Order: sequence, then C-alpha cells, then structure tokens
Amino acid sequence: MKTLIGLLALIVSINFANAGEVDVQFVELHKSGGVWYFSVTLKHDDSGWRHYANAWRIVDSSGKILGTRKLLHPHVNEQPFTRTLGEVKIPKNTKIIFVEASDLLHGWSKRRVQIDLSIKKGRSYKIK
Repeated sequence: MKTLIGLLALIVSINFANAGEVDVQFVELHKSGGVWYFSVTLKHDDSGWRHYANAWRIVDSSGKILGTRKLLHPHVNEQPFTRTLGEVKIPKNTKIIFVEASDLLHGWSKRRVQIDLSIKKGRSYKIK
C-alpha cells in the first residue's frame, strides 16, 4: 500500500512540475541575405512578474545557441503571443534546428519545435 501511495505521489508531482511550462506553438521563418528571421508564437499561463515566459531561442542539434529572444515582461492578457528575432546566422551545413522557450519558474521547457531546414513545412513550423 505504501508503494502504491508513493507511486501516485510521484506521478502527481511529475505532472505538477510539468504544468505551466511555456509551449512553442508555431514558428515561421525565412532567409534573406544570408541570415534568418523568426516569428515565434508562444503560449504560457503568465501570472505576473514572478511567473512568465521570459525567452525563446534557436539551437542546433548539438545544443549550440544560434539566437535568443529575451522577453522582458509578462503577457498575462495576450495569449498566445508572437515575437520576432532577426539576423540569425545559421551555419551552412546545419539541417536541423530547434526552437525552445523558457519561463521564470520552470526554466527551459522540454517541449520544443524541431525544424528541418530542407522541408518547407512541418509540424508547428513553416519556412517562407
């Protein structure tokens, strides 16, 4: 019985820890003059200055950060919301990138969007 109660407590705590993480809903990107421009739509239950989505970034498959967009205030009444970042340099041989987001309470979310730069449209992204 103790084992069952412990297991249930663990499941509830894992679900609670994942609740409220920021979600990257959609990424639109295009290349111009050798650099990339990103529009990223996030959804998060911003509750005020202590808990809000505070950044998103582009990383390659090895985890190298290619660009970061900091968010300086909560978006309590603007959900989901879209913010842009321009002039991101992506090395020529890079085929896969990820867009991930962070909030003040949970840090970088495990949920991220994978983008295959050789395919114009995919799950949660579009290359114009």
